[in-house]
Amino acid sequence: MNWLLLIISLPTENATARMRIWRALKTLGCASLRDGVWLLPSRPDTHARFDGITEDTHKSGGEAWVLALQADAQQADSFPALFDRSAEYTAWLEELAQFDPLAADIAATRKQLKGLGKRLAAITDTDYFPHPLQIPARERLHTAEAAVRGRTVSAEPTSQQGEPERLDKANFQGKSWATRRDLWVDRLASAWLIHRFIDPVAQFLWLEDLNTCPPEALGFDFDGAHFTHTGRYVTFETLLHSFGLAQDTALQRLAHLVHTLDVGGNAPEAAGFAVLLKGLKHRSPNDDVLLAEGGQLLDDLYCAFSLPEDSL
Repeated sequence: MNWLLLIISLPTENATARMRIWRALKTLGCASLRDGVWLLPSRPDTHARFDGITEDTHKSGGEAWVLALQADAQQADSFPALFDRSAEYTAWLEELAQFDPLAADIAATRKQLKGLGKRLAAITDTDYFPHPLQIPARERLHTAEAAVRGRTVSAEPTSQQGEPERLDKANFQGKSWATRRDLWVDRLASAWLIHRFIDPVAQFLWLEDLNTCPPEALGFDFDGAHFTHTGRYVTFETLLHSFGLAQDTALQRLAHLVHTLDVGGNAPEAAGFAVLLKGLKHRSPNDDVLLAEGGQLLDDLYCAFSLPEDSL
């Protein structure tokens, strides 16, 4: 593999330029071999990156040389370790784990998430030998973004205190069920759960104005609804526990996925499901079609989650 060496010499009295160029080199993710000697893998983009540093060095009264280096076998094995980004990814993931998409100040939440996105971009931009943590980091950022987007777009309900009430499915057959229109993850999955496991002949109302909810309809996933966020549970989980479905391991995994996309978490399938649902939502003319086709996705996930771990 070929490498680039940047050798620079700056006047000792120009402390400002020395600090500026040092920061630029660190931003590029260069490896320091010794004072004034910096290393990057040789690629078209890294050539361009060093060009800017050499230009600044010359303008600051210094000298700079960019040399091509063809590493021998021993160097080829040792150089990539100088670009290990595991510490940066680990620190970033730890910071993301503290991020609360439901924090009261939504403006501050958006700003914090934007900052997390920029910092991850800076890490991946200098991850010249892609680290295994890069993919899960991107997926978890996508999940956090989906949780904030779902909250801000669809006005997530306030969580009620307490635990879900245990109910008998026999008393909830042939009912009208109502929720906010423009379905997203929790409402879509809750409607699917109702139709698939609770009330097979359920009729659904998609409400433009929550004040128009008929008194006989069973509301879900909005403030004041019969079924909504309860304690640590999102609406899907509330329904799961209310109707004695929480022992189904496949539904447990679906609940973890829904919880992750609605309020945050780390379900590994969440990012992929969110992408599929985003495309489906974009092409669905209304919420009835979205429920029908999104329900098929959930059927497939439920089937997959029901299979043994080693099943192909």
